[in-house]
Amino acid sequence: MKTLQKTLLALAAGSLVSMGAQAAVSYGNGYTGQPYVGVKVGQFDLDVDGADKPTAYGVYGGYNFDPNFGIEAEYVGSDDADYYNGDIDAKSYGAYGTYRYQFPNTGLYAKGKLGVAKTKVEGNYLSSNSSRNTYSDSDTSLAGGVGLGYSVNPNFSVEAEYDKLGSDADLMTVGAQLKF
Repeated sequence: MKTLQKTLLALAAGSLVSMGAQAAVSYGNGYTGQPYVGVKVGQFDLDVDGADKPTAYGVYGGYNFDPNFGIEAEYVGSDDADYYNGDIDAKSYGAYGTYRYQFPNTGLYAKGKLGVAKTKVEGNYLSSNSSRNTYSDSDTSLAGGVGLGYSVNPNFSVEAEYDKLGSDADLMTVGAQLKF
């Protein structure tokens, strides 16, 4: 991942984390809506012959309308992975509806999400005759994921997640989120 992209991700995450708890809204039904932000790291699994699996880094944010239903948006980028005699990277932007099931009397919860994601994969390599070639694929499609999380306390949790980002990319991540 390029230095500028890392810097922008760090600034975005820092800005989101600095928002205060005043963002919570009470709906009068005993539940206060809860915004959250998080970071994740993992690995893309690209359906591209000859490509290694790039390491993924991402930021996400969302809002829980009630204990079960919410919305979430995320950006995940990658570092450069080996691709023949060159490199390949991936980026994904997504917006999802989420559902959480809290296991009784524990901090453990299951999470599912369904929405739309745009995934872009770009690479360059040298062919056998030493000519420079490029690979590029962009896909916007239905995407979803499943995961398990653990609420360490009411404002902090950790998650492990598997996402299917269309027909050519999967994503496995672990992350942490801060709830306001």
